[in-house]
Amino acid sequence: MANIVILGSGGFGLSLAVTAVLSGKHNVTVWSKFQDEIDEIRKNGEHKIKLPGVKLPEEIRLTSDISCIKGCDILIFGIPSSFVRSVAKLAKPFIDEKMVVVNSGKGIEEGSLKLLSEVLIEELSIDKLVVLSGPSHAEEVARLVPTTMVAASENKEAAKYIQEQLSNKSLRIYLSDDVKGCELGGALKNIIALCCGICDGMGYGDNSRAALMTRGIHEITRLGVAAGAKMITFSGLTGIGDLIVTCTSVHSRNARAGKLIGQGIAPEEAVKQVGTVEGYCCCRAAYELAKKLGVEMPITEQLNKVLFEGGDAASALTALMGRPQIYEHEEFF
Repeated sequence: MANIVILGSGGFGLSLAVTAVLSGKHNVTVWSKFQDEIDEIRKNGEHKIKLPGVKLPEEIRLTSDISCIKGCDILIFGIPSSFVRSVAKLAKPFIDEKMVVVNSGKGIEEGSLKLLSEVLIEELSIDKLVVLSGPSHAEEVARLVPTTMVAASENKEAAKYIQEQLSNKSLRIYLSDDVKGCELGGALKNIIALCCGICDGMGYGDNSRAALMTRGIHEITRLGVAAGAKMITFSGLTGIGDLIVTCTSVHSRNARAGKLIGQGIAPEEAVKQVGTVEGYCCCRAAYELAKKLGVEMPITEQLNKVLFEGGDAASALTALMGRPQIYEHEEFF
């Protein structure tokens, strides 16, 4: 039995808490910075906004006291990407070398262009860090829908430990040593899902979505390999698998926000209506990283114009469809 602390009481953090407790193997504590959120969850027995209808087991401990980290075996960051560094600073005094730290967030830090794992290693001075990623909507993980994920780490023992501790009848976890590939796949697919949602909002159909997903995985792979990831990773769960689920699911906040944008709502307002939209947060950083590495990412470039430069979706689509004719599989692949 492991003592698990999950930082973040959003949908995914709570879904991991549910599946860990119901496996019968663990003591689980969920932390939120916001006491009012904790109080509301306690009162209702569920998170009515993030996981409506999912009753949380009474065994899950809820707290706003960050010192709950002290002495735990597994520390999971389930924090939106833009807050990972600030929460890591709060957690630092309670970290010890025996803990295995897990990042389940998906994003690239603006400004530094660092992956979230790099942010955590920098802030926490740790060497046992595992990335947990894959096609795993919180709404289904919490309802014990069969789900597969990947635990990626340069520390094989740490990754194996997470696989053993978190796997159960509804959650199957595979291992990988490609941390960069797993993280970039999880972060960049949100950009493509946002684009798919925009096309849906504009009234286009399955052909357009399939085109964006297929060309999108080319973009993701190009940037990933340039950043030092393994090409094969992007054909797996944290690449094409996560892309499929995020571009096609009713649970996808990225797709929902994109649909609003495609219907003519301003990007900032669309994000406000939907909540955390990681594709919006990640797009500018991904575009800057692509320029830094000399990687062409036309879909990401056009989305960046729509989100942050006052561009419109129709013009972005025209620009993509009017690009020079090329072979489907460039020599790079």
